[in-house]
Amino acid sequence: MPNRNEKVANTIKELAAEFLGRENNNTSLITVTGATASPDLKRATVYITVLPNTKETEALAFTKRRRGDFREFLKKNLPIKTIPFLDFAIDLGEKNRQKIDELLRQ
Repeated sequence: MPNRNEKVANTIKELAAEFLGRENNNTSLITVTGATASPDLKRATVYITVLPNTKETEALAFTKRRRGDFREFLKKNLPIKTIPFLDFAIDLGEKNRQKIDELLRQ
């Protein structure tokens, strides 16, 4: 059974996908691939991938600019007392997996 930390991270992931799907300016496709939370639930990182890859920097800057709005969204939708400090990062594990798949297809 998942512990509280994993449950909070999964809920943040789902809420991030909902928030970014609604707030994105549709110049790129931002996909939430995961989220992690620190053991004390004071920090959380949301991992994203971006298509096309050329828009990655702009999309990451967009998510970081909207952190405050996302935090407010979490306050309304996340049933915990303290909302963690949030950060967004590109999911390098997913990028590496895609590169390996591409190499294997050749």
